[in-house]
Amino acid sequence: MAELRPFFAAGSASARIAMAHRGFSPDGLENSMPAFRAAVDLGYRYLETDVHTTADGVLLVFHDDSLDRVTDGHGRISRLPARIVAQARIGGVEHIPLFAEMVRAFPGVRLNLDVKDWNSVSSLAAAIEKHGVHDQVLIASFSDWRRRAVLKRLSRPVAASAGIVSNAVFTVLGPVLPAPLLQWALRDIQALQVPVSYGAVRVVTPGFIRRAHRHGLQVHVWTINDPGEMHRLLDLGVDGIVTDRADLLKKVLQDRGQWD
Repeated sequence: MAELRPFFAAGSASARIAMAHRGFSPDGLENSMPAFRAAVDLGYRYLETDVHTTADGVLLVFHDDSLDRVTDGHGRISRLPARIVAQARIGGVEHIPLFAEMVRAFPGVRLNLDVKDWNSVSSLAAAIEKHGVHDQVLIASFSDWRRRAVLKRLSRPVAASAGIVSNAVFTVLGPVLPAPLLQWALRDIQALQVPVSYGAVRVVTPGFIRRAHRHGLQVHVWTINDPGEMHRLLDLGVDGIVTDRADLLKKVLQDRGQWD
């Protein structure tokens, strides 16, 4: 049985985890300070975001490995010094936040951190240690190896979610593996953060949720922007939803009495 970390205890027992995906910005300023501030101002206690590290070791809150898609800058972050990255503007107007800036700006807010590259393993672990935010972070990554590498560098346990391999093991083999073996395979995670489907494979089913809860695991589904689908998933019993539409998810949860 997985032991839930303090990360999951930001709200009341009846509330569901509402997670703002890269903040909340209808204008497309994802992972910017105004986007995070907008979500927090709506009452969000959980922010989903990503981390990358510059060539000189500065930890950034940013999704892509390069600046090209969402900023007016160019180049791979891991090959650029922080002073060059600092000149780039998201949507041409907003700077890329530092991890340290996020921690200072939103004390007590939970950060769901997707570790995007190996370059960020040591820098993220060092930042968590420096700022003492072990209870406020969840470590996520598509790579189970990358996630575990961060966890091994920390002095205290933190919350973590499954990567692709662990999610696949749980989804495909979970119904047939002996419980002790499945628990061993998922020994260092407390949440399964998954899409509704992987291709043709339906992931979030009543059986999947029941099995997760039987093993003490939370189920968080990404990235859900339709109110009808939010209601359907909540009716199934999911523990949290990740969304680009923080405004819509808040209303859905309020209408259900599951917003805190």
